[in-house]
Amino acid sequence: MKSRAGLLLICLGLAACEGTNPYVASSKPIPPAPPQAASTFDRSAYPAAPRDYGRYRSWAWLDGHLPPGTAWADSAQVAEAVSGALDQRGLRPLHDSRPADLFVSAALRLETRTRQVQDDYGAYGGYGGYNRYGYGPGYGMYGSVPIIRTYQEQVVVVQVDLFDAQNGQPVWSSSAETSHSGTQSQQMDAIRKAVEKAMSAYPPS
Repeated sequence: MKSRAGLLLICLGLAACEGTNPYVASSKPIPPAPPQAASTFDRSAYPAAPRDYGRYRSWAWLDGHLPPGTAWADSAQVAEAVSGALDQRGLRPLHDSRPADLFVSAALRLETRTRQVQDDYGAYGGYGGYNRYGYGPGYGMYGSVPIIRTYQEQVVVVQVDLFDAQNGQPVWSSSAETSHSGTQSQQMDAIRKAVEKAMSAYPPS
């Protein structure tokens, strides 16, 4: 009896599957594209083209202003250091009315760094003593005591920024730091090295 009831339920289920589906798929047609779509290029729909750094051959100071001077380096000295680093990368300064390829800005600032050093002050432990053969070395644990010292140091941070002269977009930005110590001549040498370090990865590969 149970088997007949089960068979009847299966037959009813199959009959229901063969019935008409009351749900009918429908969709609205896609509206036509606007007339200006044929002549408009949507840049946001495509990845940005890689920047051609090879087309940058000349430069001028941003807004015609030299880098600001400081108490340990005047404006002309900073400008000379930046100009030398740019020259090594094939970028020549413009001194006439022709448009430059790049605008350059540079600045120096003092910042404080927190440093930590670890000192190991020798070994400890171990002892000598007497035994039945006389005085001799004994045995013990040996090790060292690390001491962490924290101090603050002032450094000079050199910031160099390059901008596309046609559209004003940032092209390159980098910074490097050097110690704020020594004579004025030593500090200028350190600033030149810091500028060179900041520009070391230009142009990017």
